[in-house]
Amino acid sequence: MSHFQPWPWPRVLAHRGGGTLAPENTLAALRVGLARGFHAVEFDAMLPLDDVPVLLHDATLGRTTSLRGDVTARSAAELAACDAGGWHSVDYAGEPVPLLTQALDFCRNNAIWPNVEIKPAPGHEVRTGSAVARAVADAYVDFVRTGGDGAENVDPRVPLLSSFAPTSLQAAHSAVPKLPRAWLVDRIPTDWERTMLQLGAVSLHTNHRHLTKPRAIEIKQAGYWLLCYTVNDPQRARALLHWGVDAFCTDRIDLIGPDFASAG
Repeated sequence: MSHFQPWPWPRVLAHRGGGTLAPENTLAALRVGLARGFHAVEFDAMLPLDDVPVLLHDATLGRTTSLRGDVTARSAAELAACDAGGWHSVDYAGEPVPLLTQALDFCRNNAIWPNVEIKPAPGHEVRTGSAVARAVADAYVDFVRTGGDGAENVDPRVPLLSSFAPTSLQAAHSAVPKLPRAWLVDRIPTDWERTMLQLGAVSLHTNHRHLTKPRAIEIKQAGYWLLCYTVNDPQRARALLHWGVDAFCTDRIDLIGPDFASAG
């Protein structure tokens, strides 16, 4: 599914909603990002016990919530009742874990484009991919269209699904074949293009620390979009853009603004 279409979405994304300025993967983070002018965000969607997708990054709960144990052992209601903000600062104490539908509604209501990372707990790749894709399609039903997973037919209002788990991307495609998909990797493998073709992915997302200029050029010459995470140094961000990287997400929304890619 290679192509040579221009990147249709904003080029600078607030990582996990609000970067370092707010508790990750919360509505508070989305509000902070929006206050900084960001109309593009990345956040993570996981599946708890009752198959209602929520915004969380980790399969276990200790790092960013007042609960402990596995996400898959808790219901969405239990997660919504816990504290997912106090770990960040007292200003955000009591901030709940939001449902994916709540985050998508916030994005739609505020003209924010989301890159939704499908983040399955181990063993839940298929269920998570399917549930997240259906939730996104339901939230954007008026924009989702046949062939919308192809670069030449992407609607720039529709979220981009991404995942490190190819099985989740395949499940998302089976559930809703109309949504665009991106494959996430830490280091780009030598056979990256074969996997991209198998997944029908339009974009490759990678850790900027391991990306080289020749590999970036190779990916772009093959006709794929290229996004990097998590770029927090303005000088590095500028170099990546010069290499042809289409977009990047950042934690340092205080240093790198939403218009960084179009400035200078």
